Amino acid sequence: MCGIVGYVGNKQVVPVIIDGLRKLEYRGYDSAGIAVVDESHDLEIRRAEGKLRNLEEAIRLHPLDGTYGIGHTRWATHGRPTEENAHPHRDCTGRVVVVHNGIIENYLQLKDRLRKTDHRFVTETDTEVVAHLIEEYLKAGDSFEMAVRRTVLDLHGIFALSIINADEPDTIIAVRQGPPVVIGLGDGEYFVASDIPPILQHTRDIFFLGDGEIAVLTRDAVRVIDFDGNSVEPVQQRITWDPIMAEKGGFKHFMLKEIYEQPRAIRDTVQGRISLDTGRVFLDEMKNITESDFLRFTSIKIAACGTSWHAGLAGKYMIEQLARVGVDVDYASEFRYRNPVLDENTLLLVISQSGETADTIAALREAKEHGSKVMAICNVQGSMIMREADGTVLTHAGPEIGVASTKAFTSQMIALYLFGLYLGQLRGVLSQEQARYHAQQLAELPVKIEHLLNEADGVEELSKEFFRSTDFLYLGRGINFPVALEGALKLKEISYIHAEGYPAGEMKHGPNALIDERLPVVFINTREEGNRASEIRYEKTHSNIVEVKAREGVVLSILNEGDSMSSVSSDHVIEIPAASDLLSPILAVIPLQLLAYHIAVRRGCDVDQPRNLAKSVTVE
Repeated sequence: MCGIVGYVGNKQVVPVIIDGLRKLEYRGYDSAGIAVVDESHDLEIRRAEGKLRNLEEAIRLHPLDGTYGIGHTRWATHGRPTEENAHPHRDCTGRVVVVHNGIIENYLQLKDRLRKTDHRFVTETDTEVVAHLIEEYLKAGDSFEMAVRRTVLDLHGIFALSIINADEPDTIIAVRQGPPVVIGLGDGEYFVASDIPPILQHTRDIFFLGDGEIAVLTRDAVRVIDFDGNSVEPVQQRITWDPIMAEKGGFKHFMLKEIYEQPRAIRDTVQGRISLDTGRVFLDEMKNITESDFLRFTSIKIAACGTSWHAGLAGKYMIEQLARVGVDVDYASEFRYRNPVLDENTLLLVISQSGETADTIAALREAKEHGSKVMAICNVQGSMIMREADGTVLTHAGPEIGVASTKAFTSQMIALYLFGLYLGQLRGVLSQEQARYHAQQLAELPVKIEHLLNEADGVEELSKEFFRSTDFLYLGRGINFPVALEGALKLKEISYIHAEGYPAGEMKHGPNALIDERLPVVFINTREEGNRASEIRYEKTHSNIVEVKAREGVVLSILNEGDSMSSVSSDHVIEIPAASDLLSPILAVIPLQLLAYHIAVRRGCDVDQPRNLAKSVTVE
């Protein structure tokens, strides 16, 4: 997602900011810009659509330099990805500029208010109103700092801001309400950024702004206040990572870092795509798929590989329940070899983290040859699949280095959930009340995942119990079946323990023969209170737990907090927060990722680069 870099000090400001923006490219962006103030207090802006090299070319053709400035890489949410909509954004006077990560939810109301006092807006973005609000308060006689404070109190939503005012020399004001803001502390120089990497080559002394806090950076010092103007003492820390550890963010492995990034990845994937007020979903990347196309599709096919296939299988349950359209899920590696039934009334949905998976590209091209529309769920902007698909839901998980997918998987499930909601609303299956319910459940999900991750020590303890096991069985019913498959895949990928995922209802058709006192059996048995189908599924799976115990199997159950039935019949229990039936699998997979990770570490395995596997499979 969007990236911010700001600098005030004695260095040449443009190279510092451009280099910092380059270190934020992994977040994904579609335009970039920079604003600097020179020694004559003149403010200049350069912006460019597309990659950072386009901004660098604009600066080469029209050089600029100054003593302080701010830069931005933008991922479009409000307004098209054009140079006009690229940050930084000015006020009417051209003296105040702002860069922004996040969403200003009430920007339309603020625009209407400002237009009544002759403010002229030149972009489609929500960000521009921030500069105009500051201008309005400056006109009323407020200081720069007070104008920013009054402005942020007007804003609803989530936002990280970096602001400069050419009439306030050598000063940057940074604001946090949601997205991260890092302040770097140098010798006569100070930095603001969205993440640590842009700062690290200049200083290792940093602090993070808290929500509801404002930092005022000058050449001499940094002050922090809250939105009410009260002084705040920031908690400074010294980063001691080597360059590789800097990329890992202090975690021992990329996989562990990426597990802990899932709340952020989910927030970024949802951001700007759903309204909590109405439940309406906005999918703006459907370049060649119209609403009438979505209405005429009589079937949906999903093609993917590995973990993405498991996400697709969970998506089948989501889309069929939310939109009442039949969904088939295929391994992309098998898709074109079975002569699939495809026509103009079929939508093929392809899923790939990298967007370069050879089998998935082949499936996409097969469908297009038959006249079908193709929609992609992908994590890499500009990838082959994204370029060739008729429409895309881009996940915003950020770069995933660990071969065993974690945050990409949960982000894919979120994208599928959003698509199911979108299609359900479009086809008239979901009422507005139902849509709002689903939107609220989605909004609460990242906090529930954070709760799970904060209580993760118990999973590490469980790994001591199981790391010497040679086989595992994972079982689940309904939408929990894909989670069983994914849990088994994670374990076998990185620990090299044989593990199989099965539908719990299939136990009597083979897997029962494997059960003995040496076999750990992992059950995913969650339910949504008041959902009769979910409760029946829970009861049936509980019977399977009892069945395994009768055969002396070792049962580890993933259950909702406070479960008073299945917990009694299980040897080990991991509790997860309650959630709606379609979102609880995303919570259930988190402890399974952690269990696989800790078992692999105890076995001395190469967690991030397991043998014989690659991150992106670009050959058949």
